[in-house]
Amino acid sequence: MEKPQSRTPVNLLQALVPLALLIVLLYVNSRVFGDGATSGPNQFALILAGLLAGWMGYRKGISYDSMLEHVSQNIAQTSGAIMILLFVGALSGIWLLSGIIPTMIYYGLQLLNPQVFLATALVIAAVVSITTGSSWNTTATVGIALMSIGKAMGYDAAMIAGAVISGAYFGDKMSPLSDTTNLASAVAGTDLFTHVRYMLYTTVPSITLAFLIFLFLGWHHAEPSAGHYAALLEAIRSSFNVSPWLFAVPLVVIVLIVLKTRPLVALFAGIVLGAVAALIFQRDLLTHLAGTAHLNLRDGYRLITQSIVGETSIPTDEPLLKDLFSGDGMTGMLSTIWLIISAMFFGGVMEAVGALKRISLFLLQTLKGIFGLFAATDLTCILFNATASDQYLAIVVPGKMYKQAFDDAGLAPENLSRTLEDSGTVTSVLIPWNTGGAYNSKMLGVPTQDYWMFAFFNLISPVMTLIFAYFRIKIRFKKR
Repeated sequence: MEKPQSRTPVNLLQALVPLALLIVLLYVNSRVFGDGATSGPNQFALILAGLLAGWMGYRKGISYDSMLEHVSQNIAQTSGAIMILLFVGALSGIWLLSGIIPTMIYYGLQLLNPQVFLATALVIAAVVSITTGSSWNTTATVGIALMSIGKAMGYDAAMIAGAVISGAYFGDKMSPLSDTTNLASAVAGTDLFTHVRYMLYTTVPSITLAFLIFLFLGWHHAEPSAGHYAALLEAIRSSFNVSPWLFAVPLVVIVLIVLKTRPLVALFAGIVLGAVAALIFQRDLLTHLAGTAHLNLRDGYRLITQSIVGETSIPTDEPLLKDLFSGDGMTGMLSTIWLIISAMFFGGVMEAVGALKRISLFLLQTLKGIFGLFAATDLTCILFNATASDQYLAIVVPGKMYKQAFDDAGLAPENLSRTLEDSGTVTSVLIPWNTGGAYNSKMLGVPTQDYWMFAFFNLISPVMTLIFAYFRIKIRFKKR
């Protein structure tokens, strides 16, 4: 093989070529494969775009080992997210078999008003996310139940997902327990609670607008007939032993997260408690699925393990509940993990060849003044979510890049930390191959390209921060 040339930086056009190829391939895949694009074609597109970036980098004198090292570091940084994905897959499977999710659906259909359901879903997701500090844990617990309730009420799945994600990411952004909230304040060099208070200026208008939009959409929703609800409730009762005691399991998980228990420990506790709940409350269902007169230890173990690791399907004659009564366990998360690893390959190579830095520097040089600094930070965070494919990198790298520029402009550090959250934290879920987008798409069962237009809070936030910067609203300068 030809030895690498002396190292020279990539220019702007070269930096944009792999990203342009990726966008074209992803568009083609969406047209050709539809919803199946995330089951392999998009992963291959990320690898192809990464290989193109790698070839360009090699021609510029960047060694193979250097690029591979960046890729390895990126994948290592997502190992925690990958394990959480596996545990969440297990949790959703066992919570279906134990009747926890069906019980949430059962009571939700009776208690929630269909016309204000979307706005209510946003509020519920926001409260849980603020309490736990995690958007991912919110979508994995109440998010799944809200999706099922909304579908039973006749709402479009993408619309429900948008409401859940809007609320979940509001809480993730504003909670002092959130890792992104702590990370943004630490990178910018400001106090955590100063950061949280300062975010209220842009975040409250953003979530208020999202709430009003969902209220408007729900107000014009045709309410299903009482007979429709009766049939669904009867179908749930005929398949599961519905009991309010089953709410104790998700409550324990939420309490553990609030007490700052490690996410994997809290999720594992939810899996174990779900298995116990299945044996206590769903013995008749387990016996029926085993096809025996009496449930024995071997069959009980087999059914519980199968729901955790693989496919679970609860028989029902109600067409709407067929999808809701099926799960894929850990196995269902493998394509998402594959997507994340492929995205880390693309992002790692792009970082190694200097493409991300080159595009970011172009933005900083092009956009001038105070507003230009905010706009450059905003766009760079979105760029890193689309290329590095991880919201933590989309906070850390732009934060380090622009910290000195904010300081030189006489701006207080909370301006930077707020902008990082307004653009970096909330837009990760809008990118199909980002860890946030891949996870939430799999968890809620809705392709990212379908729900992104309804994630109003996530769409409004990066625009709101630019409006405040342009009109110099609540822009805080350092004390002389």
